[in-house]
Amino acid sequence: MPSKLCSHSYFLTPRSYQPNYPLFVFLPGMDETGKELMYIQTAGLEAAFDVRCFVIPPDDLTSWDEMTDELASLTQIELKKVPRSSVYLCAESFGCCLGIKVLERFPQLFTKIILINSASSFHRVPWLNLGSRLFPYTPNFFYKISSFISLPCLANLNRISPAAKKALLNSTRSAPKATASQRLTLMREFEMNEMKLTQITQPVLLIASKNDRLLPSEAEAIRLSNIFPNFQIINLPHSGHACLVEKDVNIYQILMSVNFIFM
Repeated sequence: MPSKLCSHSYFLTPRSYQPNYPLFVFLPGMDETGKELMYIQTAGLEAAFDVRCFVIPPDDLTSWDEMTDELASLTQIELKKVPRSSVYLCAESFGCCLGIKVLERFPQLFTKIILINSASSFHRVPWLNLGSRLFPYTPNFFYKISSFISLPCLANLNRISPAAKKALLNSTRSAPKATASQRLTLMREFEMNEMKLTQITQPVLLIASKNDRLLPSEAEAIRLSNIFPNFQIINLPHSGHACLVEKDVNIYQILMSVNFIFM
């Protein structure tokens, strides 16, 4: 398991290998260049999956196309090691944009797809667009404290434990300013090919937080449901944007509740 920065993305196995289970590829949000939060977000999945978390190191400033190629290559390598009949893609926020890019170019790579509070709506939020354009001019001292200021937008703090709150704060602080700026630009410039996505016939589970203060996640789930032909929508009535760190939200339990797991 890598212990220092590297120039290429890689797969992290948060717990033990489970080669007899379906492969589960998790794409985290923009700020999760570290690994601490991923252990919280994927807790419980080891009961039914062989989990891999896609880690983009803080010094990796690649484009959507380059990240797409890296993700597809890493997934194909895993499947060559141990062929699987089921391969899940689960993406959150920024990760959803990458997941959508992968679906456009490698439509048959995954058998089931989960998109959580998709950041594909980013470019339609005026204040986020403006903020991403002004961000490079932000003084460094302000950037250092901005993660603390923005925490209430990222999460419903009343619903997360002190340990999860610390992990979330550490994660938002882990990316250098240049990395954060580049990923904000990627989200602002993100576009998807709806024609290609309408050809995705695999089941797609769209999860949206009602109390998301960062993105219009409920509206975006509805928009995506008009694109993907085989979809389900789950609304989380009390959750914030970073819902997977909340005490009462567990992705494994959600998948079980809607029969989204091959047993």
